Amino acid sequence: MSPTILVTGGAGLIGSALIHALNQRGQDDILVTDVLGKDEKWKNLSPLRFNDYQQADAFLDRLECEPESLDSIRTILHLGACSATTETDAGYLMENNFGYTKRLAQWALQRGIRFVYASSAATYGDGTRGMDDGADHLDSLRPLNAYGYSKHLFDLHAKRNGWLDRMAGIKYFNVFGPNEWHKGEMRSLVAKAYEQILETGKVCLFKSHRSDYKDGEQVRDFVYVKDAVAMTLHIADTPSANGLFNIGTGTPRTWVDLATALFTALGRKPEIEFIDMPAHIRNQYQYHTCADVSRLKAAGWNAATTSLEDAVSDYVRNYLVPSKHLGDE
Repeated sequence: MSPTILVTGGAGLIGSALIHALNQRGQDDILVTDVLGKDEKWKNLSPLRFNDYQQADAFLDRLECEPESLDSIRTILHLGACSATTETDAGYLMENNFGYTKRLAQWALQRGIRFVYASSAATYGDGTRGMDDGADHLDSLRPLNAYGYSKHLFDLHAKRNGWLDRMAGIKYFNVFGPNEWHKGEMRSLVAKAYEQILETGKVCLFKSHRSDYKDGEQVRDFVYVKDAVAMTLHIADTPSANGLFNIGTGTPRTWVDLATALFTALGRKPEIEFIDMPAHIRNQYQYHTCADVSRLKAAGWNAATTSLEDAVSDYVRNYLVPSKHLGDE
C-alpha cells in the first residue's frame, strides 16, 4: 500500500502521538520522516505502524528528483523542525524551519495536497501584542528567540503569498506528555520535575523577577499532547479550516499548579524550592501565555480538553512511572 499521509518530525513528541492517533483510527498508510541521530528518539516509533520511513534530508532530495514516487500523498502533517528555544544558530534555524517548510508547502499547494504545519506560540513573543491567531496583525509580532522568529517568518511568507487561504498553521502552546524523553532540557517541567522528585524529593521553580507576579505564579497554557493531537487532526480533517489556529486549552495555569499536580499524582506532599532565573533568559522569559481558541472553536472543535490534574496523572501513572511510550499500553 502506498502512503497517503506524510508526517514529518514523526519521531518527536507531537509527531509520534499523531501517528499513534492515526493508528487508533485504523490508518497506517503513513510515510514518516525525521532526523534520527544518536539519541533514543527512535523508540517513539517502535510501537507504531507506518508504511515507510525516510531521513528528512533524503526525503527532500526525493521530493525534488523523484516527485512521481510521492503521487499517493494526500495529506501532509509537517511537524519537523528544530524546536529548541535555546538554539542560537539562527542560520540553521532559518534553513531547517523556514526554508524546508517553504519548499514542502509550495510542492503541496501545486498538487492540491492538504498541508497542515506546525507554527508556534513562540511567535507571539512577550504577548504584549496579543495571542489571538488571526493573520491581520502578524507583522506586529516580535518573537523573543531565533526559534520563534524562524516559525514567524514562514507565517509571514504564507500570508504574503496568499497561502494561508489554502493551508493551516498550528500554533502549539505548552504541549507535554509521553514520548518526550529525547528532548533533554526542552522536555516539559512534568518530565524534568519527575526526575527531580525521585532524586531530591522536591521541585525547583524559577523565582519571579517582576513585582506583579509572585514566585511560581507565572502562567502557561499547558495542553496534554493527546488533546493537541486531537485538535490537529480535527483541523487536518476539515478542508475549510485554513489560516492559523492556536492549540491550547484556553485556561492559564501556574507553574505551582503544575508542580502540585505532579506531587499529587505521585502521592507525595508538595515540596517546592524557588531559585533564581538565569540572567541570560530573563529578558526572553514569558510571564503569561494563554491560547485564544475562538478560531479553533469556529472551525467546529467542541470537545472538552483534559484538565491539568487529570493529564498529569495520566502521564505520570501510565507512562513515566512504568517508563512506557505511546502504543506500549
